[in-house]
Amino acid sequence: MELFWHRRDLRAADNVGLAAATGTGDEGADRGPAAPVFVFDPDVLDHASDVRVRRLLDGLAALREDYRERGSDLLVAGGDPETVLPRLAEALDAERVVWNRDYSGLARERDAGVRRALDAVDVEREAHHDAVLHDPDAIRTNAGDPYSVYSYYWKKWTDRAKDDPAPAPTGGGLVDANRLADAVDAVGGTDASVAVADGGDAETVGALPTPADLGFAEPDAEIGPAGTAAARERLDAFLDEAVFAYEAERDYPAREATSRLSTFLKYGEIGIREAYAATAAAMAEAESDARPDDAPEGVEEFQQQLAWREFYTQVLFHNPEVVTANYKAYEEGIAWRDDPGEIAAWKRGETGYPIVDAGMRQLREEAFMHNRVRMIVASFLTKDLLADWRHGYDHFREHLADHDTANDNGGWQWAASTGTDAQPYFRIFNPMTQGERYDPDAEYITEYVPELRGIDADLIHEWHELLPTQRANAASEYPAPIVDHSERREEALAMYKRARGEDPEE
Repeated sequence: MELFWHRRDLRAADNVGLAAATGTGDEGADRGPAAPVFVFDPDVLDHASDVRVRRLLDGLAALREDYRERGSDLLVAGGDPETVLPRLAEALDAERVVWNRDYSGLARERDAGVRRALDAVDVEREAHHDAVLHDPDAIRTNAGDPYSVYSYYWKKWTDRAKDDPAPAPTGGGLVDANRLADAVDAVGGTDASVAVADGGDAETVGALPTPADLGFAEPDAEIGPAGTAAARERLDAFLDEAVFAYEAERDYPAREATSRLSTFLKYGEIGIREAYAATAAAMAEAESDARPDDAPEGVEEFQQQLAWREFYTQVLFHNPEVVTANYKAYEEGIAWRDDPGEIAAWKRGETGYPIVDAGMRQLREEAFMHNRVRMIVASFLTKDLLADWRHGYDHFREHLADHDTANDNGGWQWAASTGTDAQPYFRIFNPMTQGERYDPDAEYITEYVPELRGIDADLIHEWHELLPTQRANAASEYPAPIVDHSERREEALAMYKRARGEDPEE
């Protein structure tokens, strides 16, 4: 008997650890059956948000339904995994607890504690590489160091062989649902939520809790579907057509040109090997006579997004302190302005810069933001408002359904010119130019900023140049720009030069 501990891998298919535990993978011959479990860890929930808890519960509901269709079920526990897992292993008479590795500092500390707890009760444990295609310690420079420049990392990443998807459990690989029900009784109840919400130590197993049970509220944002079936449907739709024009179309937020797979990948509802294999099949089609000459570039550009995800994973793995600290140190430190009123206006989407406000409102309404717009709003916060990137990172962590520590931290530090392979400090996005270039007809802007609907796109893109009377006549309810971009650009350059120990006047 095996106990498989789900974390950021809410799927049965292409799950390396589960395949091993159930005896269906290359490493799992003559093993199984396995009982799957998810533990609501109070220490992890301390870093959660309303949006992400709701999305997690939706993913768990989909996973549980998948297991039930396979004749098994998903055990749900609340409490410290160091206590819960040994107790469950005893109740199930499991000889081994298996899981897939996570690579954040918090996850590694948690897993080390669980290993010690299992050792203390003579239960075997086994961890597998699953979350990314290449282990974050596997791709290094010729000198043996972790990469800090993406372009060099990408060259090795793309040349490395990729594993095939792991097989899903079959036959008797999973513990029968009736036996799991007996285990629930043995462990002592069905109210998993109470132990978590109250911060208690009573480990219980049973039904999925509600957000309120866990101490969270139902979010206002429309989060979207969850689960492996929804992930596959989205991936298939994207690879059917949009991927072939991805390079040319991906930066235009009003177009249906991106995969929208980030949330599914964040919760591990589709395996990365399955996703990559699908892109390899798309590349074969792109190189056929059935597609335009530039189609392969589109597929490769999407594969690069998968590589970026892994690049930032290895940055976090080797530098766990970057969650709160600058990756790149400045000699004198950066003297952020951090004006509370300006930061609050940015969060509300009321800066008077239409593309910025549209992005911030999309975030509030959908728990998602288009990637190009993420870069624009991040540049605006750090280079126009001169605010510490950590304000933006914390806000995204609170409101994004697809929040991923490595990716979000990497993106924010890139925008703030404090990260690995970051944009130079003197590269400062002009928010009006960005809006005009990537949303020329203001379709995206007006979808999320209703005050500007019915106004000519040229006027929207010239909003910063209009006289107060022109703004009042065009859209009296939409604010004037809260800062002057040209002035703040010069302030930003001076701020970064001082941080570098340079004379800002030179």
